[in-house]
Amino acid sequence: MSFMVIEKMRSWVSSENGATAIEYGLIAAGIALAISTAVWALGGNIVSMFDGLSGYLSP
Repeated sequence: MSFMVIEKMRSWVSSENGATAIEYGLIAAGIALAISTAVWALGGNIVSMFDGLSGYLSP
């Protein structure tokens, strides 16, 4: 009986299913950080560009 418990604990410790989910979470967080940094850095330029375009489109 105790051998079965020990084997179950060994398989649980050596399982890598949770590690994959954590890795995907870290990748998603990194991508979100990169997108938010790009939007923050380029936000003023994008607003200026659309303001200039709206001047050309006004009647």
